This record gives sequence, C-alpha cells and structure tokens, in this order.
Amino acid sequence: MAPLPDKPAMKDRILETADRLFYLQGLRAVGVDTIAAEIGISKRTLYNHFPSKDALISAYLARRFVAPRASDKSPVEQILGTFDSLERRFSAKDFRGCPFVNAVAELGEDRSVRKVAVAFKESRRLWFRDLLIQLGVADAEALATQLALLVDGSIAQDLVRNDPAMARAAKEAAMVLLRNAGVKVDKTSVAAKPASKKPRRSSTA
Repeated sequence: MAPLPDKPAMKDRILETADRLFYLQGLRAVGVDTIAAEIGISKRTLYNHFPSKDALISAYLARRFVAPRASDKSPVEQILGTFDSLERRFSAKDFRGCPFVNAVAELGEDRSVRKVAVAFKESRRLWFRDLLIQLGVADAEALATQLALLVDGSIAQDLVRNDPAMARAAKEAAMVLLRNAGVKVDKTSVAAKPASKKPRRSSTA
C-alpha cells in the first residue's frame, strides 16, 4: 500500500489560504482572523509563522512573482502566446486582474508594495525585450514597453467589459507592432483557439 502524501506544512497552508482570499476579496478586506478561521487555527498559530499581516502580504506577493517558464517556442510564438494565455485566464471565473496592480491600488502608500509591483512589471517588460532582441528588433526597449502596455490594457478592459476577447484584440495590436518593427509573423505564430466566454461576474464579486 502506497504511503499517504504528507499534509502541506502549516506555513504553506496559511500562505495558500491567504493567497486565495487576498486575491479574490482584497488585501484590506481580509484580516488575519479570517485567514486563521478559514484554516481552523488560532491567530497565535498564524503569527508563529507570519509575525504580521504585512509579512503575510509580502509573502503573498512574493509567491505571485513567478518568472515565465523556459520555452522551446520561437520568440514570436512566445510573445503572441502571452495574449493567448491571457485570454484563457480572462475566461476563468476567479480572474480578478493583476495581483500587483490590485495591491498598489489598495496599498499604494506602502513603498514596499509599490517596489515589488514595479519589479514584477519590469521583469515582464524585460522578458519581452530579450525576446525582441533575439528577433533583431532595432528598438527592443521601446517595443517591449508597448507590449507590456498592451498586456495591462487588455487586463483593464476585461475587468470592465468582462470580455476575454480583449486579449485577442491586444494580440492583434501586438502583431501590428511586430510587423512594423520588421518581424515576420506567420500563420503558425498567430493561430490560437479562442477561449470560451466566462460567466458574467456579479457586481458584488
């Protein structure tokens, strides 16, 4: 008989629960007492692992700060695939936008929160830039910034319109930018199955 898998360590359980609640409900709306009650532990136990709510928020943002996976796809496919991934994410019922933008919107006066948000956004922009350099784009810095703006713009549009097709529109704009920069964009780089439209979010979500 195979041994049962170990239960997640308490610190991991706390962080997983905080991640879900912070993202879905907001950093200000969720207190440590809510997180502790969700897990079924005391606040004292939670504080043994995270000495303050600020420490827990920092850990939550660090958990979300994930580098793009290495890929054997071409640079063009990776760039345009970003927008395909966004469309799929937009179609999920639990999508609530960029956690870093959300954190700044709620806690913008907190310099540490703003610092990690800037670092995350810059890491994504530099990822675009490095791919563009591989493609021989003359002004990779500027185009990387424009692509990053398309990403954030499509997220904002989806949150307002509740329409995953906003990612597809951003992808089409990215294709125009790439072609204008002299990059060949062929059909194999463009093709992607549109994501299904997600259920309408309620106004209280």
